[in-house]
Amino acid sequence: MKTAYFDCFAGASGDMILGALLDAGLDVEDLRRGLSGLPIRDFAVDVESVEKGGIGGSQVTVVCGESHHHEHRHLRDLESIVKGSGLRSATQEKCLKIFRRLAEAEAKVHRTSIDAVHFHEVGALDTIVDVVGAVVGLDLLGVESIHCSPMNLGGGTVKCAHGELPVPAPATAELVREKPVYSSGVQAELLTPTGAVILTTLADAFGPIPAMAIRTIGYGAGRRDLPFPNLLRLMIGESEASPAGLEQDSVAVLEANVDDMNPQLFDYVMEKLFDTGALDVTLTPVHMKKNRPAVLISVICPVQKREDCARVLLQETTTIGVRWSLNHRVKARREIFDVQTPFGKVRCKVAHDKGGVLNIAPEYEDCRKLAREQQVSLKQIIETARCLAHREYETGMLRPQLDEPRPHRGV
Repeated sequence: MKTAYFDCFAGASGDMILGALLDAGLDVEDLRRGLSGLPIRDFAVDVESVEKGGIGGSQVTVVCGESHHHEHRHLRDLESIVKGSGLRSATQEKCLKIFRRLAEAEAKVHRTSIDAVHFHEVGALDTIVDVVGAVVGLDLLGVESIHCSPMNLGGGTVKCAHGELPVPAPATAELVREKPVYSSGVQAELLTPTGAVILTTLADAFGPIPAMAIRTIGYGAGRRDLPFPNLLRLMIGESEASPAGLEQDSVAVLEANVDDMNPQLFDYVMEKLFDTGALDVTLTPVHMKKNRPAVLISVICPVQKREDCARVLLQETTTIGVRWSLNHRVKARREIFDVQTPFGKVRCKVAHDKGGVLNIAPEYEDCRKLAREQQVSLKQIIETARCLAHREYETGMLRPQLDEPRPHRGV
């Protein structure tokens, strides 16, 4: 399976993503032909070879005519542009999803509806070209799976249409919820809203580079000169195919044997681990040396969270050592939806692959709260929510949540 890995050691922006694709082998004329189907004119895509910190890369500039200067758009305008293009339906769907997530993030920041959002920097023509160009470019390169490293956010402040804002910009912060990020301490905006929304929408998994045979490497250049090369590295290669529509990633598994701790503390330890970022925590009865009864604590967490979770185990339990290993996993795609039932709103996790729905899990706490409020059987509320979620998902009536944390822990 052809796999792309975006290495965001200097963050990412829309033009850096385009530059990395072109540097990795995408033909610029093919890209221009792909963009020519957009019902907008008076723009050009220029590419220049540059050097950043001793490493060569491609720098993309979207040149806009006077008619596009200071032009503000709403989500419906961006949707009209995409739907009025000659792009394939699958390409249109990806672009529409990206623009909608961007609108949802902006709406949450400004405390308004997505239809009322005025796109300023993110609504300019160059961002439309960046988003559509990224989707078209990945398709032209035949990429089937996209992975992404933890993203370097930068630091300090950035000037925009709303004044001087902290880095990451508020919309960027919304878009990278539950994704692995960090800051190298550089006082500059490294991850832009456009770069964030493209990568967080299209990437199948985040973490270290997956097992793959690298074929091509490309570098997309940013504008600034930084203490390190201001480049987005893209590695494209062949990896083992996963079952249709499923995702692959890597997780850390931590283990510790505990035989001398007050059992009352385990509940607090589990809660602390989940708050730290653990995906799942299990307790297994075991017998240790001299046949002493004990508990094996197992923690599954993102690779970048392994040290934090190990610290919790060392601080909050009586263990003096933690084992960890790197495990690969295949998982169903999952999204969180709000479902309006006759009893009230219930969040539901929908797991699916290319063949359709694999499982629907209504959020237990939501259902329990409604059961007590409405004096209705808990199992009736759970089953009603599951049936409604299945029907509405299949008919396309549901939209995934952007700003809600995952209500259900586990892998």
